[in-house]
Amino acid sequence: MNLGIIQGRLSQPIEGFQECPTDWKREFSLLNSLDLNHIEWIITSQNFENNPFFTEDLSNYPISSVCVDFMVDDNFCNNEYLNKFLRKTCKFARFNKIKCITIPLLEKSSVSENNTLNKFINAFQPYTKEFNDINFLIEAELPWTIVKKILKLNNNLFLTYDTGNITSCGFDHKEYIKKCISKIKTIHLKDRTKNPVKTVDPFTGDTNFDIIFKTLKDLNFNGNFTIQTARGETGNEIETIKKHKQKFKQLYYEKFI
Repeated sequence: MNLGIIQGRLSQPIEGFQECPTDWKREFSLLNSLDLNHIEWIITSQNFENNPFFTEDLSNYPISSVCVDFMVDDNFCNNEYLNKFLRKTCKFARFNKIKCITIPLLEKSSVSENNTLNKFINAFQPYTKEFNDINFLIEAELPWTIVKKILKLNNNLFLTYDTGNITSCGFDHKEYIKKCISKIKTIHLKDRTKNPVKTVDPFTGDTNFDIIFKTLKDLNFNGNFTIQTARGETGNEIETIKKHKQKFKQLYYEKFI
């Protein structure tokens, strides 16, 4: 199982709920002892200029993708905004030999309205061509029909499938995965409830992980899984992740082996 974790989940949220921690190297040093094999790096607009992604040589670190949370912004369709944030990130992803960038189209960057979707496509598509050696992974709370429209923009567009987001939207996991399996590169492991919508501890919400894992197994999925679960008690991050990891690995081996 190619199981990793979103950056920051092994550290106290001193810098923010989902931020690159100051002591980011510590999280990489913990991977082996936790039986994890990759980290999905986080870049936000708030700490963009100070993010070590732009100052460190990260080419030898197991970074599966860069999640550009700065896209969750009212300006995500703005050409000047993308030129400032996305272009620089793409250039340094090349420098750091990182092959994937995750594009979250959520909340402020939702493209559920057709007009906004078209604006996003017009602003974003040039980057898929300029950086055609990078895989762009779309993470969205959208019907699979709209997601596939975005993925057709270029052959280097793929999907990050967030189990919690798909649950809270009320979509059918089995159908969604079947329709998109050829494009899914990463699974974000998260449990959510539908009403009210909130992230909860794995296997306590409305996400049917049995169906998800069985469908992935039936379709021979061999991509990455990334833990992005509820944080739990501050100061107890490592034990929380150990507990969550154990549950996912147990289900994985029940369904896949």
